[in-house]
Amino acid sequence: MTRLADIHWIHVPAGEFLMGGSEDDRFVNRTELPVKRMEMKAFEMMACPVIEWQWAKFAGGGPDSNLPVVGVSWEDACDFAEWLGDGDPSISLPTEAEWEYACRGGTMTPFSCGSMITPDDANFLYDEDGNRVGPGGRTPVGRYAPNAFGLHDMHGNVCEWTANRWRPTHGGPPHPDKVIRGGAWDLMPRLLRSSWRDRAPIDARRDNLGFRLVRLT
Repeated sequence: MTRLADIHWIHVPAGEFLMGGSEDDRFVNRTELPVKRMEMKAFEMMACPVIEWQWAKFAGGGPDSNLPVVGVSWEDACDFAEWLGDGDPSISLPTEAEWEYACRGGTMTPFSCGSMITPDDANFLYDEDGNRVGPGGRTPVGRYAPNAFGLHDMHGNVCEWTANRWRPTHGGPPHPDKVIRGGAWDLMPRLLRSSWRDRAPIDARRDNLGFRLVRLT
């Protein structure tokens, strides 16, 4: 299918991991606990977030750039997935577990690149002392090195929608809001960690929130 030919899919192998914040991470909070051991089946994930020229094909117009698309609601993202796969249910937003497993790339450190992250590793605006260190806006996808699985921009640039309803902890009751992951260009490192999670209403359209899709194999 021509639409799918525009997408670079990365194979994410089956495995298991500990989902949630590690004890040696000083920024872990209750929303990232309790830690849960997860067994994951193999799947494919988009190498980068959906970009503006890909979105323009779906929307019938828009910017022709390699910047990640933003201003997209959760429902918009689901509509894109249905359009991309021509109704194929195997193409969807990632679950929260799929997203974190893919982001970690086999690591258990706060970031897939180790215990620290620098402006050479990802697009974020402030360091932990509040000093401005980033470009102050979105950057073209793929500018920063990929993680061990070959995925770009899992930390920073834009936050990303997931399929899951928000829970205040990994074992708490569900809420109508959806989970977002990854951190963004206007945040600081503590909000880019692999285990970091936040929430947004399904109709939220923000200048730092985009998405990528997965495909079951």
